[in-house]
Amino acid sequence: MTTTVLMIEDDLAIVNFMTAILQGNAYKVLHAAKGTEGVSMCALWSPDVVILDLGLPDQDGIDVLKNIRSWSEVPIIVVSARSDESEKVLALDEGADDYITKPFGTSELLARIRTALRHVKKKEGSAGKLSNGAFEIDFDKRFVQIEGKQVHLTPTEYKIIQLLALNIGKVLTHDYIAKEVWGPYSLENQSLRVNMSNIRRKIEVNPAEPVYILTEIGVGYRMVEC
Repeated sequence: MTTTVLMIEDDLAIVNFMTAILQGNAYKVLHAAKGTEGVSMCALWSPDVVILDLGLPDQDGIDVLKNIRSWSEVPIIVVSARSDESEKVLALDEGADDYITKPFGTSELLARIRTALRHVKKKEGSAGKLSNGAFEIDFDKRFVQIEGKQVHLTPTEYKIIQLLALNIGKVLTHDYIAKEVWGPYSLENQSLRVNMSNIRRKIEVNPAEPVYILTEIGVGYRMVEC
């Protein structure tokens, strides 16, 4: 079955570039040059992935993101020239699955799309366990193993690692993780950093060069697929 990608982008040079890449890798491509058109096409065609620019001619891409996310769980990858960390955090907090800064390479774009699609499959078919390289988490029994050996985690550490595992491949912002772990009015970013340091000591061979949980500087954390 062909995977459909909807591009909501008004720069024709970028549209042509991405279309050539995607079609060359057997994706079906749909295109909308405006936000309102993009929302309508997303509802009509139910694409597998949406690639969204933030600088659209009729409305801000963040508003498009909010609109689509209010009724759909489709993976949304923001591709934007806006490189400010606050813009990335805002887009991710509003429900984007990933954020790529222009200019970007062919391999990066394809890798991010594959990760977004794998994340959806894992969510749809999520069982009681997740294996990722030597890392394994059992959601039913609430324990983590590395190379078959159980890792002893505090309840808070387990909550953090469970959240990242359930969203493997996706960047989660500091505020999002803090609110999910400590509650909606939490300001526990410092506690998050301390807990993340402890988690890395327990699951990483070299905590200074993590393999499983990477830091997105100024934004948050991502559990990567190994």
